[in-house]
Formats: sequence, C-alpha cells, structure tokens
Amino acid sequence: MSPPLATHDYTPGQLDAALEFLKRTRWELRQLRKVHVYKDHVRIIDVNGDSFEVRGVGYPDADVAPILRAVNTGFDPATIHDATEVEYKEFGAGRRHTWAEDRVM
Repeated sequence: MSPPLATHDYTPGQLDAALEFLKRTRWELRQLRKVHVYKDHVRIIDVNGDSFEVRGVGYPDADVAPILRAVNTGFDPATIHDATEVEYKEFGAGRRHTWAEDRVM
C-alpha cells in the first residue's frame, strides 16, 4: 500500500484536533471506500487507493469511535474495542442513512 497523503499525530485529550484534521483532509480524497483500524492508528482509504492516517489512536482506545463516525464508518460500537488476532480491522466507509430515518411515523 502506498504511503498516506497526510498524517495526524493524535494526542490523548485532543480529539477536536483529530476531527478538524479529518474534516480538512477529507476533501483531498475521492469517495471514501474503507477504513483500516490498527492497534495504534487509523487509515482512511478512498476508491483510488489514496489514504490518510491518524496515528496514536487505535481500536483499543475510547476516542476511536468519534473518529470513525467522522468519516461515516459502519462499525459496531459494542465490539470495536475487542482485541483481534489479525493486523487490522477493516470497515466500509461512507455509510449512508436511509431517507427519513430520523422521522417518527
């Protein structure tokens, strides 16, 4: 895999800085395709194979859930922190909500 186009070094307690990085760099990529969540970093990949990373946060950390939500990743919040024997956890990105999902009928 090619090196990421941009990286952000996450500092515990600085979630807002990581979310701002994601918001800024999101527009440099095409449609997001998948997210690889490692033990110590998160890599976001688009349809062309270009990527960017947030280093210093991974699936064992509590702050990984807001980072994944920021790029519309489809994941289970109840099991995201579970240990795995593989190198990374892979999730689809660009999750869409159905029309009128938030309306009460």
